Amino acid sequence: MTVGEETNFDLIVVGAGLVGATCALSLASGGNGELNIALIEAGPETAQPNLANFDPRVVALTPHSQALFQRLGVWQDMVSQRVSPYQDMFVWDAEGTGHISFNAQQVQQACLGHIVENSVALAAIMNTVEQHPAITIIRPARVKQLMLPSETQTQVLVILESGETVKGSLLVAADGANSKLRSLANLPTREWAYGQKAIVTSVQTTESHQRTAYQRFLSSGPLAFLPLQDDRDQGTSSSIVWSADEALADRMMALSDEEFCETLGEAFEHRLGEVTHVDKRFCIPLIQRHAIDYFTPGMALVGDAAHTLHPLAGQGVNLGLLDSEVLTNEILRAHQRSIPFGETQILRRYQRQRKAGNLGMMGMMEGFKRLFASDELGVRYLRNAGMKRLDHWPLLKNTIIRQAMGL
Repeated sequence: MTVGEETNFDLIVVGAGLVGATCALSLASGGNGELNIALIEAGPETAQPNLANFDPRVVALTPHSQALFQRLGVWQDMVSQRVSPYQDMFVWDAEGTGHISFNAQQVQQACLGHIVENSVALAAIMNTVEQHPAITIIRPARVKQLMLPSETQTQVLVILESGETVKGSLLVAADGANSKLRSLANLPTREWAYGQKAIVTSVQTTESHQRTAYQRFLSSGPLAFLPLQDDRDQGTSSSIVWSADEALADRMMALSDEEFCETLGEAFEHRLGEVTHVDKRFCIPLIQRHAIDYFTPGMALVGDAAHTLHPLAGQGVNLGLLDSEVLTNEILRAHQRSIPFGETQILRRYQRQRKAGNLGMMGMMEGFKRLFASDELGVRYLRNAGMKRLDHWPLLKNTIIRQAMGL
């Protein structure tokens, strides 16, 4: 649909990534077609995934996130393309013998989660979004100016670089870690660099991952091997996320493919045999960021626009989807009661439900990072002893599993 110079909507979502697109679809589905939603995206049309190659960007979806996508009717589309369930997880310390293992059967689940390529997940969501009559997609379009509600203005005005103006009762900012909307609304953040970069790519190994996710904690940063499902389902394809101190990451990026495979195999203790092939590598600086407030009257932040954290637990997208779910529920409840969506009481309830949990996860990840980065003998002894003991406490270990799975 083509918008005119000024178009009115009930809700405006800016950012058609996984979280933004899911938020728009959740609102449209929950509103039974009564809500008119604009989804504004800076990029071109969503490309269908190229299944001949693996997307270097993957998400580790929890069963809770899977259930959300099932309710929205997009999960089967993801499955028909490519998803990779994993039943086991093995974590160990490079500086000792401490380890811990998790198994889906311990919590009566079919799997611990699914590794899904970003392009697969996004295409499945957008295939449904594009067909929904309550959603108008405006793309490619970039936000130039923002006017929030005031004493003389009850609606949010989003002015695009094209000169078009989009009006709505509430603006949802899902435009990523470097959110322009967050800046335009003067919502401050607390942030700091980890001094690390994450190398992401896909690799082939000589031995099967047996649908197990692995993570080894090195003093320079965690290394994760995440199982991928290839066409022959031999289990020899994995996505890796190697977080390392910046200088080390730069050196590894400068290696030839053959040298990188050898270095990676050694760092992983050849747990899956030799690393025989590596796809193109990408290197991403790691920054922790958290908005002091998730809202201002007329606008709410979700996903990376509100918070980013270290990838060692793979929870970033899942936390963003939880943001979207909670905000959607609050908006739909307000709609049923004929309460304006941008009311402070609505947005404050959303923030109250999400902020503590997000901060808790961020604090936990920061604690893990510092704990495993320490090379002090006493700290090494305590963390290895702790991992061994936890591995033999089924009740506590299963509680951790269920919380991580969103159950």
